[in-house]
Amino acid sequence: MKRIIEDVLQAEQKVSTALKQTREKASEMIRSAEKETSEKIAEAREKARDIMQSKIEEAKKEAERLREEKLKQIDREKNTLLNSNTHATDALVEDICRIVLNTGD
Repeated sequence: MKRIIEDVLQAEQKVSTALKQTREKASEMIRSAEKETSEKIAEAREKARDIMQSKIEEAKKEAERLREEKLKQIDREKNTLLNSNTHATDALVEDICRIVLNTGD
């Protein structure tokens, strides 16, 4: 009977030791998984930041290109307007000069 009790106690000790080792391994695996997850999240954030920075730069370049294009279009329209009204402008200047010259008389 004493031998059976000793065997049972010894078996309980082995089970207790095995459980403790299993818990320690599980804790280590959890810490390792958490560390790996944290590193992957940090990498993903860095990658997302790089992608966003790239998209922002692209958007800025596109906005600048559109601005330059619009300024060129406005400049062309201004030149067309000025060139198409040269006769009217010249006539107006002549009229003003004539009025100024005739006012002195």
